[in-house]
Amino acid sequence: MYKEEMNVSGADLYSGLQKIFPDEKDLTLTERLEAARGPLLSWYQGNKRDLPWRENQDAYRIWISEIMLQQTRVEAVKPYFARFMECFPTVQALAECEEEELFKYWEGLGYYSRARNLKKAAKIIVSQYGGELPADHRALLALPGIGSYTAGAIGSIAFGLPVPAVDGNVMRVLSRVAGSYEDILKQAVKKKTEAAVEEVLKTLKKDEPGDFNQALIETGAIVCVPNGAPLCDLPCPFYTVCEARKRNLISAIPVKAPKKKRKIEEKTVLLVKYGDKIAIRKRDDTGLLASLYEFPNLEGKLSEKEVLERLGGGASVEEKLPEAKHIFSHVEWHMSGYLVKAGEEIPGMLFADRGELKEKYPIPNAFAAYRKLLESQS
Repeated sequence: MYKEEMNVSGADLYSGLQKIFPDEKDLTLTERLEAARGPLLSWYQGNKRDLPWRENQDAYRIWISEIMLQQTRVEAVKPYFARFMECFPTVQALAECEEEELFKYWEGLGYYSRARNLKKAAKIIVSQYGGELPADHRALLALPGIGSYTAGAIGSIAFGLPVPAVDGNVMRVLSRVAGSYEDILKQAVKKKTEAAVEEVLKTLKKDEPGDFNQALIETGAIVCVPNGAPLCDLPCPFYTVCEARKRNLISAIPVKAPKKKRKIEEKTVLLVKYGDKIAIRKRDDTGLLASLYEFPNLEGKLSEKEVLERLGGGASVEEKLPEAKHIFSHVEWHMSGYLVKAGEEIPGMLFADRGELKEKYPIPNAFAAYRKLLESQS
């Protein structure tokens, strides 16, 4: 299908479009998508990236990949995805795993609530759907951790459902295509965009909705890139219907309301040694980084004297640690710290050997700089 449109340049992608739509500036987003449908699907077949979760249309693999890809780059996800699928090859295996084991395989990806929701959803899928993700959009949306984009991706790619998968990257692409100055972070704007995409998806054949949604995503990854100017001449499948390109608005669109400034929190991190072991502690089961292990830390940027007063027990500071920073969604941790030698085990701390730190206890990426420092000393 659409073979006549394969291997064409961006400028020639829609020859004759102006004859169909004389006043192209007044096209709706749905009409622009409809005009781009054939070229977009053909472009996708010739330009899509070779990604491990695209080896087949297995709903479980698609689900895991989409959750991992939230807030995380594709190249960073690839090794995690391979390791995760080896350890948890089925929904049943994921539902039955221990939480700490799951967190250890998630270690480094961040946003651990994603992993918690995966396990919660897996239990529901096993108990209510026999271990298979439901081929129903509403049922997918009802699962923990699955929003409109993820439900659309799973539904369309795995099951051919005509449901949109519109994320921030797709919003960037389509706001430029439409020449829209509406704030793409507003839910109402996203809903309107999803409705426009859905109108086109309803006209496609059974096996095409997944490719259409992925083609929109690929355009945002390869052409209308997230950082820097879009590469409009690659070619772009929206070349002749993109209003932002035609009117030289690519630097002004998309429009996003400025984000609120993050709260800055100072932390003093302690690498506490007792013999050959290092102290860690488990965080509370609610709040930021819930139930994960961390290196002991104190609020504020404390001096050596203040740290030793807090620790007691014949502790001594061996050296000052380099400063580090970690950014969460709404908070920034600015960290300094000390390597401390303990004279005795300290209440409230768990002392683990370096092998256990590497293989057993999940320590979040917020402490990556200090974890790497320990590994370099082993």
